[in-house]
Amino acid sequence: MPSFLQIDNISKSYGTKVLFDRIGFNINEGDKIALVAPNGTGKTSLLRILAGKDKSDSGGKITFLKDIRIAFLEQEYDFDPGLTIEQQLTSPDFEEQLRVRRILDELGLQPGQKMGELSGGEVKRVAIAGMLAKEAEFLIMDEPTNHLDLDAIEYLENALKRSRCTLFMVSHDRYFLDRVCNTIMEMDHGAIYIYRGDYENFLEKRDERISNYNAETTRVRNILRRELEWIHATPCARSGKAKYRKQAFLELKDRAEAGYSTSSITLEGIASGGYLGKQVIDCKDLNFSWEGKPIVKDFSYNFQRYERVGIVGGNGIGKSTFLNLLALSDNPAVKRGESVRIGYYRQEGLTLPDGDTVLETVQNTHLLEKFLFPHEMWSSRIGRLSGGEKRRLYLLTVLMQEPNVLILDEPTNDLDIVTLNILEEYLLDFKGTLLIVTHDRHFLDRLVDHLFIFCGDGVIKDFIGGYTEYRSFIEDRRREDRKEKLQEAPKAERPKPQGPRKLSWKEKKEMEQLEADLESLGKEQKEIEAQLESGSLDYQHITEISSRYQALKAEIDEKETRWLELSEV
Repeated sequence: MPSFLQIDNISKSYGTKVLFDRIGFNINEGDKIALVAPNGTGKTSLLRILAGKDKSDSGGKITFLKDIRIAFLEQEYDFDPGLTIEQQLTSPDFEEQLRVRRILDELGLQPGQKMGELSGGEVKRVAIAGMLAKEAEFLIMDEPTNHLDLDAIEYLENALKRSRCTLFMVSHDRYFLDRVCNTIMEMDHGAIYIYRGDYENFLEKRDERISNYNAETTRVRNILRRELEWIHATPCARSGKAKYRKQAFLELKDRAEAGYSTSSITLEGIASGGYLGKQVIDCKDLNFSWEGKPIVKDFSYNFQRYERVGIVGGNGIGKSTFLNLLALSDNPAVKRGESVRIGYYRQEGLTLPDGDTVLETVQNTHLLEKFLFPHEMWSSRIGRLSGGEKRRLYLLTVLMQEPNVLILDEPTNDLDIVTLNILEEYLLDFKGTLLIVTHDRHFLDRLVDHLFIFCGDGVIKDFIGGYTEYRSFIEDRRREDRKEKLQEAPKAERPKPQGPRKLSWKEKKEMEQLEADLESLGKEQKEIEAQLESGSLDYQHITEISSRYQALKAEIDEKETRWLELSEV
């Protein structure tokens, strides 16, 4: 593939902290790249430089090899709370406005809603609608799945998989990057490493790279040992040593001391809060409404020791409110056991003043170092930390209380992939009860035994299994419902057959023709869907093919119904 973007010698520092120094790489047309790196190493800064929102400290050079449109999805979407969604996304481009309306409808948003009335996830949907409607050739996205519910994540996932755009994004969502991206770029110890392939390939090749590096370091140390013996020879011999030998020794020494070390937190020694009695949290006919809207309705459940529950549902449906009721409220319908010690990680994160220091927030210096806050960071102000560093510090304040009931509301937001893996391992061994609200499907599949599904209007249903099992169950139900609908509609109109019979020659031919027609119509349907999603059509063409699309659906339904009739014979 041709290269359309070349990056040379760009750097970024904040104060004395160097994020990256004179890095460079190429992006090829059609690449879909996920950038992974530890928190605080400058991922967001790099994206802002590529998007033209910030500048490299060292000058450097960013060269686009052809004229392209760029769309940048930032972590925090800047909006006017007094505007409606339609006003927020207004554009002089008529076709873009048509695309905006279509995408808003697909994302379940009303153009007349006020921005200030939306939940965090709904605001993110608006930002995504604006980005996709631009139909830019180059998309830059910073944590696109943060705050989105699972349906919206799957919508964005499918849109990006179909798109021919070039993509450069930061994401910790392993399922998302695995299904969308064809390349993973790692920024590690000031260097850039490129891995073509999926997330599994990245893990394998990264481990291989680190092993090779450490093997090379071991070899250098062996050479250094022999060179050191030579340097320590008699004074007479030493005085005759050539200068270049001494210089080579010093270079070897530097290489030997540069052994690879991974920058990752450690949760060793951070235990759960000990004994947890039989009564954990009991709910009996719990009801809660907000502004006349039911959030929880007639909910009864007795949480058990060592239970692991995932909580899923749409944005703004009340998941965080539910956790607040369990953890904080004095509602008489919620009873907590005497031995319960709750650690509550809230979605809004740290609420401390930006002027407070890291050490003022957590006085235990040993734990700070375990969580990658070395001595030189203890005087750093909260307001100067990256989003991931703030989340990591907040996680430490929760876990250091040694809870035996952990309630986690979107714990994966802003954490890097390495930290997520370590947190998962800790939670797998956690000796207590675990409740998690998260949009991270990988996290849910690894950690929970069952799900509470928020269905709306206060209804909460229990599903045994992880998220992937739940989605498979839903897809199976939809297929069955569709099949029953197709089968039942004509049955009421036709008499029952008198007995079993075989298809006639004419019916066999009709069935063969139906199968060919359905395949052809299905292809046409997909082609029209692709055209509608492309946004390259004018208003008149959109109207014409939309009419054809509706006729196609009706024709497909009719032929599927007839095919089912014949298949039952």
